[in-house]
Parts: sequence; structure tokens; C-alpha cells
Amino acid sequence: MTTSQHLQRAVARVDSSPIERGMTAAHRVRPLVPPGSWGAADPFLLLMEDWFPLGVFDNHPHRGIETVTYVVEGSIEHYDNHGNTGTIGPGDALWLTAGRGIIHNERPGAGQIAHVLQLWVNLPRAHKLARPAFQELRGAEVPVRREPGAELRVFSGASGSAVAQTHNYAQVLLVEVRLEPGAVVEQELPAGYNGFLVLLEGQGIVGSAATAVAAGQVAWLTPSDGPSTFGMRGGENGMRALLMAGLPLREPVVAQGPFVMNSREEIQQAYADFRRQGDQFGQ
Repeated sequence: MTTSQHLQRAVARVDSSPIERGMTAAHRVRPLVPPGSWGAADPFLLLMEDWFPLGVFDNHPHRGIETVTYVVEGSIEHYDNHGNTGTIGPGDALWLTAGRGIIHNERPGAGQIAHVLQLWVNLPRAHKLARPAFQELRGAEVPVRREPGAELRVFSGASGSAVAQTHNYAQVLLVEVRLEPGAVVEQELPAGYNGFLVLLEGQGIVGSAATAVAAGQVAWLTPSDGPSTFGMRGGENGMRALLMAGLPLREPVVAQGPFVMNSREEIQQAYADFRRQGDQFGQ
């Protein structure tokens, strides 16, 4: 599957999570990477797949993390208490840096059911209170690497000569992979990166042990201390997937609700600041 001289990563396990009822009868959710496995997923905190109409999510705060919302189907209107607004559609992503504090919401267009994935990326201790910011990453505009039967859109990090200009605090690779049936590609990964592949459509054969994966499954990569590659082959219907990998922060994680900090005292301070600042949180 690969001719690279780097270590070839295999698949450690494949997770298949069921679709569950969400916060309302109209909300469906699939916990692709549930919270709590801080060491295994580091620097990632969770990954949720949601199907929801207008009115499911209220305005809510965050501190200490970045959220990455990737739209599979439908469209999302986003806004926050720092005055930022915008709309993203299928194949686009919103990279939101909560930093010291933000109150935001993401709403489907009227009459739509939005299908999205939301990834939480931990912020390093030194940047927990960074200035809040957002980056709209248009799928039609991000750097693209093309190989025979393969298209890799780079939302963060690099794939071959395609290098994203996304600003990151944690070192993160986020690549959308589209493979035609039988097409083969490999993605290089920097030393020490944790990673996993989420199948959005179709099926494929991935990793050095040729592990079969299908839509809705998550394939966790084996660890590697040095530079490595991960090989992928499109199945009989091709495949569309998101490959996510990052350098572990190896810092304490204390999470409560929408806040993720390094200590219980910092969590208490986050709640105190939110109560005191109200709509001005993080400003």
C-alpha cells in the first residue's frame, strides 16, 4: 500500500458507535470519540456527530479549547459575543478558538437538518487564555493534494506539498480524504502524533495490516515515536473520510461542562468569570 521509508502505521482498533437520541426528539448524536480518554486522544478531547434542526442548541460558553465544526450536509449560521458571524456549508469547517472565553451558537438554516462533526481540540496551558478568534475554512478554498483517484483537502497541517495556513496552538493535522474505488494514497504523519480516521461515506482498506473500515466507524492509528505514514485504499464504492492527528500536549486535563482547564481551581475561576462577566465573557 505504500513505498515510503517511514514507519507504516497500522490500525489499533476500530470503533463502531450507535446513533443515539440527543437533547431533543429531533436531535440525533453519535459519540465518535467520547470524552474522558484524555491520554489516548491527546490533544483531542472529543468528537461528536450530530443531526439537528433549528432550536436544539442555545447560546453557550467555552473556555480553554478550540472547537472545529465540519459540515457534512446542510448549512450552519454561526455567531458569538465578540461580534463574529458567518455561514458555512457542506465540506466547510469553522475553527473556533474559545481561549479566555466565548459565547456562541451554530444554527442550521431554516427548515434544514444540519449534519455536522464537532471536534474539541485542547489548548496548551500557555494558551488557555488566548484571545478568542474564529477561522472559516472553505472546502473549495483550502489547499488540495491530488493523486490518481485521490483528493486530499487540507484544513490543518500538510499533505504532500499542500500546506494549510490555519493558525493552530496545538499541532494538528486535519485532512479530508476522498478516494475513488481502488485508489491508493498515503499520508505522512510527524513524529509522535496520535491519530484516528473517521469514515463519512463508503468503505476502505487502511493501515499496514489492511484493516477494513466502513461509514460511521473510527479507526485508531497505532502509536509511533518517529515520522510515519498511513496508507488508505478506496473500497468498491470509494470512500470519504476525515483523518485527524496531533502532537500530544501531555498536560493535566480538568473538564467540566463547556470549560477545559488544567486544574480544578481554573475551572472554578472559569465559572466565576462567566457569572460575573455575563454577555461580556472573554471580552
